[in-house]
Amino acid sequence: MTRTEALLGDDPLWLIILKVVVIFAFLMVMTLFMIWMERRVVGRMQQRPGPNRVGPFGLLQSLADGLKLAFKEDITPVMADRWVYVLAPVISTVTAFAAFSVIPLGGEVSIFGARTVLQVTDLPVGVLVVLAASSLGVYGIVLSGWSSGSPYPLLGALRSAAQVISYEIALGLSIVAVVLYAGSLSTADIVEAQSRQWWFVFLLFPSFAVFCVSMVGETNRAPFDLPEAESELVGGFHTEYSSLKFALFFLAEYVNMVTVSAMATTLFLGGWHAPWPLAGGVLDHGWWGPLWFITKTFVFLFVFVWLRGTLPRMRYDQFMALGWKVLVPGSLVWIVLVSGARALRGSAVTPGEILVVGGFVLVLLLIVAFLLPQRQPVERTHEIVTAGSDYPLPPLDLVVPPSPPRRAAVSAGVSGSAVSGNGAPPTRQEDGDGTA
Repeated sequence: MTRTEALLGDDPLWLIILKVVVIFAFLMVMTLFMIWMERRVVGRMQQRPGPNRVGPFGLLQSLADGLKLAFKEDITPVMADRWVYVLAPVISTVTAFAAFSVIPLGGEVSIFGARTVLQVTDLPVGVLVVLAASSLGVYGIVLSGWSSGSPYPLLGALRSAAQVISYEIALGLSIVAVVLYAGSLSTADIVEAQSRQWWFVFLLFPSFAVFCVSMVGETNRAPFDLPEAESELVGGFHTEYSSLKFALFFLAEYVNMVTVSAMATTLFLGGWHAPWPLAGGVLDHGWWGPLWFITKTFVFLFVFVWLRGTLPRMRYDQFMALGWKVLVPGSLVWIVLVSGARALRGSAVTPGEILVVGGFVLVLLLIVAFLLPQRQPVERTHEIVTAGSDYPLPPLDLVVPPSPPRRAAVSAGVSGSAVSGNGAPPTRQEDGDGTA
């Protein structure tokens, strides 16, 4: 049993409840601050001030918007399945909060005389808990689209299901290399493994790159916000939601952003440990841990906002091609390379040197694979296949066939006759004498 497991096992009930309440309050405050920061940063990118009326620097604007949504009329569509319609936003929100329970925010501290670590719980499979909770969140999105009784939410829900299935695979494969190098699925053990050597962002950079791309797709954020594309699906899966139910979806989205950013900090940036010049010193213990952890997390949160303000939304086929043709194959190749490097620990070349060079080459190959032009469709020149009769089959390539020559000639003749003369209808010629 590790020191972390021993301390968490001795936590009294009041301390466990206090940790849960503090984590809940932390995520709520982070959500309110993230909404304000996103609007301010995007406003600055668009050369406008952003929210600056409610509170100092507009800091209370998110709270005012939340109160406004609470007093909005709660409308349930007539065609909706009422119980599933109400349950869907609750599922998305609960799973978003549950995923944060295994992430360590700091090291060993003393709270009212009790020695503990700043973590709700530490499980031997903590990484899998985060992946499972993030995967369950898509059930809320799918059920919301299905239960709304409207085509636009249903299309958004189906897109979200395909998106999460595709990018959950790449996300899981990017974590495999971290687990191989750390030797544990526990989030606390992964943080401690990085305190004894380089951060994994340097040793396992391809895993870091794949994780960052996948976490943007996992949270349905721009430029991967296809399930709620306003130009195509009005509002996506939450088109028919209003009042607090809509606010719950909004809350779940931003809590998921905080969770995946905290997970990236834990897996690749050393967690709550201080950066290299200060690592192991007095600023790397006690209550300094949460400060370093929040600072690193905000770096990823700013990248989320930066992407939204700069990149346009991707096409759906490009998005799927990026996941299945670039991220998943690249992750599989990287896992093989990491396994081979770990097996060569006794050789003259260190595993770190192999991974740094191999990771750099693999990232270049992934970028080239993504930028390669797609294969153009081949022009079909064969005749239309008939099925034992004179009537052709419908076109299999969804191309409307040209009009037959006889029909085109008749149409041209009718048009020419209609515009000739003084507007009188065309006369029919009789055989023989040429009289009407």
